[in-house]
Amino acid sequence: MKIGVLAVQGAFREHEQMLQNLGAQTVYVKKKEHLEGLDGIVIPGGESTAIGRLMREYDLIAPIREMAANGIPMMGTCAGMIVLAKRIANGDEPHLAVMDVEVDRNSFGRQRESFETDLDIPAIGEAPFPAVFIRAPHIRDVGPDVTVLAKYENRVVGVQQGHLLAFSFHPELTADDRIHRYFLQLVEARTKQPAG
Repeated sequence: MKIGVLAVQGAFREHEQMLQNLGAQTVYVKKKEHLEGLDGIVIPGGESTAIGRLMREYDLIAPIREMAANGIPMMGTCAGMIVLAKRIANGDEPHLAVMDVEVDRNSFGRQRESFETDLDIPAIGEAPFPAVFIRAPHIRDVGPDVTVLAKYENRVVGVQQGHLLAFSFHPELTADDRIHRYFLQLVEARTKQPAG
C-alpha cells in the first residue's frame, strides 16, 4: 500500500512514522506528481487556513477532490478534518469540501487548553482510545451518509463517510495505532476490489 501524507504544513512526520511502522509505503505530498499511484491520503493537523492556501498554490485541490470522488480513502486529523469538510462554521471558505460535515474550528480552546482523554470508539475496538486534543475542531452537523464514530462531551469528534475518515484529535501523537490500522483496512479493502 502506498499512502500519501500531505506535507505542506503541520504534523506530517508523525503520521508517516506510524504508517511506516504498520508496513505501509509512504510518500510526502507537496506537488501534484506526488499523488500518482497513491492508494490513500492522510491530511494531518496544523493550521487549516495555511494548509488550504498552500494546497491552492500547489494546485492540489482539484486532483485530490478527484481522488476522493474516485473512492481513494482519505483521513483527516484536527486541521485535516477542517480541510475535508464541505462546510465550515462562521462562513469560512471550505478547502477540499469532500466530506458532508460542518465543522466548528478551535472549539476546544487554545493551545494551552490542550488535553488528553480516553474515548470510546467501537469501530476500532473495545479499549478506550487515548485522544490528544490540540486547538481541536468539532463537527456541528453531519449529512445522512456520515457515521459518527466518536463523541466527547456530546460533541462529534470522529466520523466516517464511506472511504473518508476525520477525527478532531491527533491519533499520530499516541502509541496507539488502531486508528491508522482502521484507515489502512479501508485502503486494503479498496485495493482488493475488482477493477472496473
